[in-house]
Amino acid sequence: MHAHDEKLDRDGVRIGRAVQPVQVRNPGGRGVRRDEGAYLRSDLPVAGFMVIEADSIDDAIALVADTPCAVADGVVEVWPIERSPGR
Repeated sequence: MHAHDEKLDRDGVRIGRAVQPVQVRNPGGRGVRRDEGAYLRSDLPVAGFMVIEADSIDDAIALVADTPCAVADGVVEVWPIERSPGR
């Protein structure tokens, strides 16, 4: 997986890897609570996520189609991100 990420990086794709998450809560505005670790739980393996800059959904699909997860009968979800108006 990391070798594929490194290839994308060498090819000039702008990527970043997620590190240890932090949960942030401020119930009722009464005080910030910070908990180390992920909130998401799953019976299935969750490998993480990446933000990949691509010109189109088809380009994004082409960039991730050869990742080890997609090749090993797993799944890679591609979620387009819409830009805010004026950006």
